Amino acid sequence: MFTDRTNFAANLRFACSTHPSVAGVCREIGINRQQFNRYLSGQTLPSAYNTGLIARYFGISAEDFELSELRFRAMFESLDGAGPRAADTPLSEAFPGDMRLLRAYLGYYELFHKSLSWPGKIVRSCARLRERDGQVEVKTVERMYDQEQEFRQVSKYLGQAAFWRNRLFIVERGLGQQPIVCETILMPFGEYQRNYLRGVTIGVSWRRENLPYSGRTIWRSVGSDPDLRRLLQSCGVLSEKSRKLPLPVRRYLNEVENEAVTAS
Repeated sequence: MFTDRTNFAANLRFACSTHPSVAGVCREIGINRQQFNRYLSGQTLPSAYNTGLIARYFGISAEDFELSELRFRAMFESLDGAGPRAADTPLSEAFPGDMRLLRAYLGYYELFHKSLSWPGKIVRSCARLRERDGQVEVKTVERMYDQEQEFRQVSKYLGQAAFWRNRLFIVERGLGQQPIVCETILMPFGEYQRNYLRGVTIGVSWRRENLPYSGRTIWRSVGSDPDLRRLLQSCGVLSEKSRKLPLPVRRYLNEVENEAVTAS
């Protein structure tokens, strides 16, 4: 959190001066004008969430507001419209949704799902949800190792999470030469079972001609400070009946009607 209200206010005033009106900036960001005026005057500092909204609108990071006035002006002018503001993108208002409720799901997870690429197997990967600049960032890692086929592969995905209507929405893109986009929708923790999130993932199969498919997925919370090395080492491909799979995972993914559905 920022401590120098005067410096923040000066940098914010300069950023706003590059737009026709402060009222228009407030309207596009979605912050009350009276509250925004207190930021401009240095009376108060915005919350981390509002700071993230403001920074994304101007196409900078929240930390840039900590720069001295001269450095901030030089940095800001050097951008010269280098990238679109997040507030201008069609889906910008969808993320993060209800941040207050979404914060309950921050931390690390083990992910389990069936994939067309591995018939008869269950893929175990891991993910982290963390708050950053007013958004919840999602990073997923898959470390595929199939001893029978002598196959190894590491895949990484980066995306965002949103919370709407009591559901968790996650959209990610693969990082690599041939990126893909996938979406996961999860149901929140139950009253008596707070370790698992159940839902559906929509993606494509890279070993089956990129066929679109959907299938069940289940996420197991492992807290905010797990043994990361052990978590990564646990990733891989397991038999559907493997005893390494928690019982709720086997039950949820091995029900008779639970098969990956493809578009072919």
